[in-house]
Amino acid sequence: MKARFHAFISGRVQGVAFRFFAQHVASTLGITGWVRNLYDGRVEVMAEGEKDKLELFLEELKKGPRLARVDRVDCLWEDYRGEFSDFSIKFTAY
Repeated sequence: MKARFHAFISGRVQGVAFRFFAQHVASTLGITGWVRNLYDGRVEVMAEGEKDKLELFLEELKKGPRLARVDRVDCLWEDYRGEFSDFSIKFTAY
């Protein structure tokens, strides 16, 4: 079953290679979507794929890369749209 989530990750998640970590994990799991830094210090993730793979991805995002400290993950599950062809890093949203 395919699904989609939109997540916001708070903590020490910028300047610690979080976006590259997210892209690597997503690509390994066959997940599509994107990740970007936000002006307020959070990281935003939009991801689509098989629900079980998305759940694994979300668990990895809660851990983050070695230098990160994830304090909070707000996640909204949505219906799958098939919108993306890969998982990319987007520029910061200002």
